[in-house]
Amino acid sequence: MEKIMRPVWAEINLDTIATNTKNIKKLIGDKELIAIVKADCYGHGAVDVVPTLLENGASRLAVAMLTEAIELRENNINAPIVILGYTPLYLGEELINYDIEQTVYDLDYAKKLSKIALSFNKKAKIHIAIDTGMGRIGFLPGDDTVKTINEVYNLEGLEVIGIYSHFSTSDEKDKSYANEQLFKFKKVMADLKALGIEIPLKHISNSGAIIDMPETYLNGVRPGIILYGYYPSKEVSNDNLSVKPALTLKAKVAHVKELHKDMYISYGKTFKTNKKTIVATLPIGYGDGYPRALSENAKVIVNGKFASILGRICMDQCMIDVTDIDNIKTGDEVIILGGEGDLKFNADDMTEALGTINYEILCRIKSRIPRVYIKNKEVFKVRNTI
Repeated sequence: MEKIMRPVWAEINLDTIATNTKNIKKLIGDKELIAIVKADCYGHGAVDVVPTLLENGASRLAVAMLTEAIELRENNINAPIVILGYTPLYLGEELINYDIEQTVYDLDYAKKLSKIALSFNKKAKIHIAIDTGMGRIGFLPGDDTVKTINEVYNLEGLEVIGIYSHFSTSDEKDKSYANEQLFKFKKVMADLKALGIEIPLKHISNSGAIIDMPETYLNGVRPGIILYGYYPSKEVSNDNLSVKPALTLKAKVAHVKELHKDMYISYGKTFKTNKKTIVATLPIGYGDGYPRALSENAKVIVNGKFASILGRICMDQCMIDVTDIDNIKTGDEVIILGGEGDLKFNADDMTEALGTINYEILCRIKSRIPRVYIKNKEVFKVRNTI
């Protein structure tokens, strides 16, 4: 087994991811589960997590960019992969040779991609994006768009695999706007059907819709954050689906010292001790994705107790108050993100402290932090990227 090359690591429980995936698959039934694995599986490590997703109900994968798809292909992942974003046409050859499905939302782009594919005597596989209210990418619904899609559909060098849209508010309690988006999407599909166009895979349901809006499943769904154990918001009905966080961020104490009253800690002299204080230094900082904005506004778990951050988080280190925790020594394990027993400080808690979303917290965890994969309650694999 490869050594963990830093005293900081992200522990990813593959058994938990397997259970989350199975629970989602049970909820959606016979619909295709298109697992969202962009941003390195939300910081969990795509190459090492994707096999577990595919073994437990996922049949397709979705990424944000070509390089993410190529990484999977070069690690023997052969499942269908769709890119949910833009790929420059100069990379058309790579799209085709790696058998990647590309999102299309522009006729001129489609024509050029078709021409590239025909130059290799192949067809490029595509999904057509419809902008039903996100304002991001996609054809806007309307009669002209239906005519345009008809033209795209009939291009000789393209094979239309799917058509999709994306909800912007499905994770909110008020579903009225999401229902408007669904109506617009269904109208486009109905208009296409009237022209004799039946696109095989139709998908709009994201994590929020999977939980709260089963009528949106169509014949494919795109779970993201729920695969990794977090709900997209506090407004969804989490009783409908049970998922648990799969990632725990840990570190080992690097140094312990006693500081007297009226001594400063970290940059800017923002924290001054008001009594004798025992300080432990942890070898993790904002260079690892541990947000500097958490300075003096976060806590970690040490020996079954909470400890507060003292002063500003540095690039590679931070300090915690262990005055009330007995027998702290160098090498003791600390939970930065996660839980132990009844204590927890996970991505949801960090989200509240920072005023952001749990997605961002997970995606911030840098690749220079080793990933340790747990399977059957044992260390299955260690990946050191840097």
